[in-house]
Amino acid sequence: RRQEVLQRESWNSDLGIPTPEPISAISPDLALTGTSLCRRIGFAIARRLARDGAHVVVSSRKQQNVDRAVAALQGEGLSVSGTVCHVGKAEDRERLVATAVNLHGGIDILVTNAAVSPFFGNLMDVTEEVWDKLWMDKAREESIKETMQIRRIGKPDDCAGIVSFLCSEDASYITGETVVVGGGTPSRL
Repeated sequence: RRQEVLQRESWNSDLGIPTPEPISAISPDLALTGTSLCRRIGFAIARRLARDGAHVVVSSRKQQNVDRAVAALQGEGLSVSGTVCHVGKAEDRERLVATAVNLHGGIDILVTNAAVSPFFGNLMDVTEEVWDKLWMDKAREESIKETMQIRRIGKPDDCAGIVSFLCSEDASYITGETVVVGGGTPSRL
């Protein structure tokens, strides 16, 4: 593999084509902030981008979630801070932005990862369809995997990797696109 790369670089230079310098995934001076980055997919994204060099400001509606995420990521030696933010409250959103600006001079990457419940109202009025969205039993999981090319349910790190790529210089020519991280699911759900 290394020989192939060297041959291609030599061929490119013989043709006068510049060979790009290798770059790190995320520029170390980028600041990331976002909503709901303290658990599951959001936490995996925060961890991945911090490992790639971004300064991260995590948030959650609950202080205990912020504290737990910050402690875990700082425990890995990563550049992270956090603040409470309920995205439905303007003052919380303003505080989140102000925190990132005060600590890092701005926001280069914004991840909006807050989940929305598919149901509002009396718990006793929840339909079977809504429960299916909220809970997945083993049989349902297996039937979903059968429709996927990869034959497994995605993990938070599967999403974190593509977010890292899209935030990097490697994706600088990608704009206005939808990237589906769906394990080869044949159609949009």
